[in-house]
Amino acid sequence: MPKGSPNPQTIASEKYQKKAGYISKSFKLKKELVDSYVVACEKMGITQTAKLRELMQGFIEEVNNK
Repeated sequence: MPKGSPNPQTIASEKYQKKAGYISKSFKLKKELVDSYVVACEKMGITQTAKLRELMQGFIEEVNNK
């Protein structure tokens, strides 16, 4: 449960994310890299999350196929 006094939507969102298996990850990256990544994603018309997911899945498949 979220801290403080969460509204019903916050509670529902957290419940859905837990049920769907979503987790939050935190990374520390250089600002220049992140800024360039944001611009590149915008140019391609893709969300940052979608591209990161694609890159991660490709890496996993590459490792598993070795």
